[in-house]
Amino acid sequence: MLTAKQQQLLVFIQERLAENGVSPSFDEMKDALGLKSKSGVHRLVNALEERGFIRRMANRARALEVLKMPEKLSGTAASNVVAGNFGSAGPRSIPSRDDQGVEIPLHGRIAAGTPIEALENRDSFVSIPPGMLGRGNCYALEVSGDSMVELGILDGDTVVIESTDTARDGEVVVALVDREEATLKTLRRNGQFIELVPANRDYSTQVLEAKRVQVQGRLVGLLRQYH
Repeated sequence: MLTAKQQQLLVFIQERLAENGVSPSFDEMKDALGLKSKSGVHRLVNALEERGFIRRMANRARALEVLKMPEKLSGTAASNVVAGNFGSAGPRSIPSRDDQGVEIPLHGRIAAGTPIEALENRDSFVSIPPGMLGRGNCYALEVSGDSMVELGILDGDTVVIESTDTARDGEVVVALVDREEATLKTLRRNGQFIELVPANRDYSTQVLEAKRVQVQGRLVGLLRQYH
Protein backbone atom coordinates (compact mmCIF):
# COMPACT_ATOMS: atom_id res chain seq x y z
CA MET A 1 0.00 0.00 0.00
CA LEU A 2 1.15 3.53 -0.78
CA THR A 3 0.56 6.56 1.37
CA ALA A 4 -1.53 9.42 -0.01
CA LYS A 5 1.61 11.50 -0.67
CA GLN A 6 3.35 8.61 -2.40
CA GLN A 7 0.32 8.07 -4.64
CA GLN A 8 0.05 11.79 -5.33
CA LEU A 9 3.71 11.96 -6.37
CA LEU A 10 3.42 8.86 -8.54
CA VAL A 11 0.41 10.32 -10.36
CA PHE A 12 2.19 13.64 -10.82
CA ILE A 13 5.26 11.95 -12.32
CA GLN A 14 3.08 9.88 -14.65
CA GLU A 15 1.16 12.98 -15.78
CA ARG A 16 4.34 14.88 -16.58
CA LEU A 17 5.88 11.96 -18.45
CA ALA A 18 2.68 11.61 -20.46
CA GLU A 19 2.67 15.32 -21.23
CA ASN A 20 6.18 15.81 -22.56
CA GLY A 21 8.22 12.67 -21.92
CA VAL A 22 10.32 14.37 -19.21
CA SER A 23 9.98 13.62 -15.52
CA PRO A 24 9.48 16.64 -13.23
CA SER A 25 12.35 18.18 -11.29
CA PHE A 26 12.55 17.77 -7.52
CA ASP A 27 11.58 21.43 -7.14
CA GLU A 28 8.48 20.87 -9.28
CA MET A 29 7.58 17.78 -7.26
CA LYS A 30 8.06 19.72 -4.03
CA ASP A 31 5.76 22.50 -5.19
CA ALA A 32 3.13 20.11 -6.58
CA LEU A 33 2.91 18.24 -3.28
CA GLY A 34 3.10 21.35 -1.11
CA LEU A 35 6.25 20.20 0.70
CA LYS A 36 8.63 22.58 2.44
CA SER A 37 11.89 20.96 1.33
CA LYS A 38 13.28 18.61 -1.31
CA SER A 39 14.33 16.12 1.36
CA GLY A 40 10.70 15.07 1.65
CA VAL A 41 10.60 14.48 -2.11
CA HIS A 42 13.74 12.35 -1.91
CA ARG A 43 12.13 10.16 0.74
CA LEU A 44 8.99 9.71 -1.36
CA VAL A 45 10.96 8.92 -4.52
CA ASN A 46 13.08 6.38 -2.63
CA ALA A 47 9.95 4.75 -1.22
CA LEU A 48 8.36 4.47 -4.67
CA GLU A 49 11.56 3.03 -6.10
CA GLU A 50 11.88 0.48 -3.29
CA ARG A 51 8.30 -0.66 -3.90
CA GLY A 52 8.90 -1.09 -7.62
CA PHE A 53 6.61 1.70 -8.87
CA ILE A 54 9.34 3.83 -10.44
CA ARG A 55 12.92 3.40 -11.63
CA ARG A 56 15.75 5.88 -11.94
CA MET A 57 17.35 5.74 -15.38
CA ALA A 58 21.14 5.76 -15.18
CA ASN A 59 23.27 8.52 -16.71
CA ARG A 60 20.32 10.79 -17.39
CA ALA A 61 19.29 13.85 -15.42
CA ARG A 62 15.70 14.08 -14.23
CA ALA A 63 15.10 10.58 -15.54
CA LEU A 64 12.40 8.62 -13.78
CA GLU A 65 10.37 5.84 -15.37
CA VAL A 66 6.98 4.75 -14.05
CA LEU A 67 6.90 0.95 -14.00
CA LYS A 68 3.38 0.44 -12.71
CA MET A 69 0.44 2.20 -11.10
CA PRO A 70 -1.60 1.09 -8.09
CA GLU A 71 -4.69 -0.91 -9.00
CA LYS A 72 -6.81 1.67 -7.19
CA LEU A 73 -5.82 5.27 -6.63
CA SER A 74 -7.09 7.10 -3.60
CA GLY A 75 -9.32 10.12 -4.15
CA THR A 76 -6.86 12.34 -2.30
CA ALA A 77 -3.96 11.43 -4.53
CA ALA A 78 -6.01 11.80 -7.68
CA SER A 79 -7.70 15.08 -6.85
CA ASN A 80 -4.47 16.84 -5.86
CA VAL A 81 -2.94 16.54 -9.34
CA VAL A 82 -3.67 19.46 -11.64
CA ALA A 83 -4.33 18.62 -15.29
CA GLY A 84 -1.82 20.06 -17.74
CA ASN A 85 -2.29 21.87 -21.04
CA PHE A 86 -1.65 19.20 -23.61
CA GLY A 87 -0.78 19.93 -27.23
CA SER A 88 -2.40 18.36 -30.26
CA ALA A 89 0.68 16.99 -32.04
CA GLY A 90 0.75 13.21 -32.17
CA PRO A 91 -1.14 10.92 -29.80
CA ARG A 92 -2.32 13.12 -26.95
CA SER A 93 -1.32 12.41 -23.39
CA ILE A 94 -3.32 11.56 -20.28
CA PRO A 95 -4.86 14.83 -19.04
CA SER A 96 -6.46 13.79 -15.77
CA ARG A 97 -7.56 10.93 -13.58
CA ASP A 98 -10.23 10.43 -10.96
CA ASP A 99 -11.53 7.77 -8.60
CA GLN A 100 -13.19 5.81 -11.38
CA GLY A 101 -10.46 5.84 -13.98
CA VAL A 102 -8.04 7.66 -16.23
CA GLU A 103 -9.09 9.87 -19.12
CA ILE A 104 -7.26 9.28 -22.40
CA PRO A 105 -7.84 10.99 -25.76
CA LEU A 106 -10.19 9.42 -28.30
CA HIS A 107 -8.52 10.00 -31.66
CA GLY A 108 -11.17 8.71 -34.03
CA ARG A 109 -11.91 5.49 -35.91
CA ILE A 110 -9.61 2.64 -36.87
CA ALA A 111 -10.42 0.03 -39.47
CA ALA A 112 -10.62 -3.60 -38.47
CA GLY A 113 -11.12 -4.51 -42.10
CA THR A 114 -10.06 -2.64 -45.22
CA PRO A 115 -7.76 0.24 -44.18
CA ILE A 116 -9.51 3.60 -43.92
CA GLU A 117 -8.24 7.15 -43.60
CA ALA A 118 -5.40 7.91 -41.19
CA LEU A 119 -6.33 8.62 -37.61
CA GLU A 120 -8.43 11.69 -36.92
CA ASN A 121 -7.60 14.08 -34.10
CA ARG A 122 -10.59 14.76 -31.87
CA ASP A 123 -11.09 16.76 -28.72
CA SER A 124 -12.90 13.97 -26.90
CA PHE A 125 -11.85 11.54 -24.22
CA VAL A 126 -12.79 8.21 -22.68
CA SER A 127 -12.26 6.97 -19.14
CA ILE A 128 -10.46 3.67 -18.57
CA PRO A 129 -9.39 1.71 -15.46
CA PRO A 130 -5.86 2.72 -14.37
CA GLY A 131 -4.74 -0.91 -14.62
CA MET A 132 -5.44 -0.86 -18.36
CA LEU A 133 -2.73 1.70 -19.04
CA GLY A 134 0.37 0.60 -20.86
CA ARG A 135 3.83 1.78 -19.88
CA GLY A 136 3.77 4.65 -22.37
CA ASN A 137 1.23 7.22 -23.54
CA CYS A 138 -2.17 5.75 -24.35
CA TYR A 139 -5.03 6.78 -26.58
CA ALA A 140 -8.32 5.26 -27.68
CA LEU A 141 -9.82 4.44 -31.08
CA GLU A 142 -13.27 3.35 -32.20
CA VAL A 143 -13.23 0.08 -34.14
CA SER A 144 -14.84 0.02 -37.57
CA GLY A 145 -15.16 -3.37 -39.25
CA ASP A 146 -15.15 -7.05 -38.36
CA SER A 147 -11.76 -8.39 -39.44
CA MET A 148 -10.63 -8.98 -35.84
CA VAL A 149 -13.75 -10.68 -34.48
CA GLU A 150 -12.02 -13.99 -33.79
CA LEU A 151 -9.89 -12.15 -31.22
CA GLY A 152 -13.02 -10.69 -29.65
CA ILE A 153 -12.58 -7.23 -31.21
CA LEU A 154 -15.96 -6.23 -32.58
CA ASP A 155 -17.30 -3.42 -34.74
CA GLY A 156 -18.13 -0.50 -32.45
CA ASP A 157 -15.69 -1.47 -29.68
CA THR A 158 -13.24 1.05 -28.29
CA VAL A 159 -9.64 -0.14 -28.18
CA VAL A 160 -6.96 1.25 -25.87
CA ILE A 161 -3.64 1.71 -27.66
CA GLU A 162 -0.22 2.24 -26.12
CA SER A 163 1.70 4.63 -28.34
CA THR A 164 4.86 2.95 -29.67
CA ASP A 165 6.70 2.59 -32.96
CA THR A 166 7.84 -0.97 -32.27
CA ALA A 167 6.02 -4.24 -31.62
CA ARG A 168 6.72 -7.93 -31.32
CA ASP A 169 5.44 -10.55 -33.72
CA GLY A 170 1.95 -11.63 -32.74
CA GLU A 171 0.93 -8.33 -31.13
CA VAL A 172 -2.16 -6.49 -32.34
CA VAL A 173 -1.04 -3.10 -33.60
CA VAL A 174 -2.20 0.10 -35.20
CA ALA A 175 -0.38 0.05 -38.53
CA LEU A 176 -0.14 3.05 -40.82
CA VAL A 177 0.18 1.93 -44.45
CA ASP A 178 1.87 4.25 -46.94
CA ARG A 179 1.46 7.07 -44.38
CA GLU A 180 -2.19 7.36 -45.43
CA GLU A 181 -4.30 4.49 -44.16
CA ALA A 182 -4.53 3.09 -40.64
CA THR A 183 -5.64 -0.41 -39.75
CA LEU A 184 -5.82 -2.67 -36.70
CA LYS A 185 -4.18 -6.06 -37.32
CA THR A 186 -1.85 -8.65 -35.85
CA LEU A 187 1.75 -7.94 -36.84
CA ARG A 188 3.95 -10.65 -38.31
CA ARG A 189 7.38 -10.19 -39.89
CA ASN A 190 8.50 -12.24 -42.87
CA GLY A 191 11.97 -11.27 -44.07
CA GLN A 192 11.75 -7.91 -45.85
CA PHE A 193 7.97 -7.93 -45.58
CA ILE A 194 5.36 -7.15 -42.95
CA GLU A 195 2.22 -9.24 -42.75
CA LEU A 196 -0.90 -7.62 -41.30
CA VAL A 197 -2.97 -10.58 -40.24
CA PRO A 198 -6.75 -10.41 -39.70
CA ALA A 199 -8.64 -12.51 -37.17
CA ASN A 200 -11.48 -13.38 -39.51
CA ARG A 201 -11.25 -16.21 -42.03
CA ASP A 202 -13.19 -14.13 -44.57
CA TYR A 203 -10.29 -11.66 -44.83
CA SER A 204 -6.87 -12.12 -46.42
CA THR A 205 -3.54 -11.27 -44.88
CA GLN A 206 -1.92 -8.12 -46.26
CA VAL A 207 1.72 -8.66 -47.25
CA LEU A 208 3.58 -5.38 -47.61
CA GLU A 209 7.16 -4.18 -47.94
CA ALA A 210 8.39 -3.31 -44.47
CA LYS A 211 9.13 0.29 -45.49
CA ARG A 212 5.44 0.81 -46.29
CA VAL A 213 4.28 0.00 -42.75
CA GLN A 214 4.68 2.21 -39.70
CA VAL A 215 3.64 0.90 -36.28
CA GLN A 216 1.80 3.58 -34.33
CA GLY A 217 0.79 1.63 -31.25
CA ARG A 218 -0.11 -1.73 -29.76
CA LEU A 219 -3.35 -2.96 -28.26
CA VAL A 220 -3.44 -2.98 -24.44
CA GLY A 221 -7.16 -2.95 -23.68
CA LEU A 222 -10.72 -2.94 -24.98
CA LEU A 223 -13.95 -1.27 -23.90
CA ARG A 224 -17.43 -2.34 -24.93
CA GLN A 225 -20.86 -0.86 -24.31
CA TYR A 226 -23.93 -3.08 -24.18
CA HIS A 227 -27.14 -1.38 -25.22
